[in-house]
Amino acid sequence: MSTLAAPSGIAGTASALRRLYFVRFAFAIVWALVMFTMASEISPVAAVLLVLYPLFDVGAAVVDARASRRTGSPVLLYVNVAVSLVTAVGVGVACASGIPAVLRVWGAWAVVAGLVQLIVAVPRRAMGGQWPMILSGGISVLAGASFIASAGADEPTLTSAFGYAIPGAIFFLISALRLGHAAKGD
Repeated sequence: MSTLAAPSGIAGTASALRRLYFVRFAFAIVWALVMFTMASEISPVAAVLLVLYPLFDVGAAVVDARASRRTGSPVLLYVNVAVSLVTAVGVGVACASGIPAVLRVWGAWAVVAGLVQLIVAVPRRAMGGQWPMILSGGISVLAGASFIASAGADEPTLTSAFGYAIPGAIFFLISALRLGHAAKGD
């Protein structure tokens, strides 16, 4: 009986993740395109967008955690919720101090969120579509370290922050497409 329940649990989780990954792809692309116009300074709109990105991650992690209850423990996803909430507040405060402060907070978040993404994706490999998430998590850790390092540049910009969203979006799209078979229960 448990072998019959597992595939539908995997298919249900894969289907929910597939939808979530498509939404995350679209959000990240739109966010990056809008941020592209504001890379050299922190305007009020840029500050709102910088806070919005980790808040969107909070919502996505909650959706992911709910979907993942069927196939595994969502504990790390709740850790990601807490980290992203702290990041949203931290980025909001850092916006008043300037781009270097934002890059430091953003970088620390990218490192921690990337580690969480990597650790969550590894056990999901059997579901399919997770290799892009594993790569994305690893790249996020490296990107976060580079954001922190770039904060010390003579004239840092937010270019790396919106540039970070584009590969992440592409990885979400690839994962969503690859989850198609698992979502159908194949």
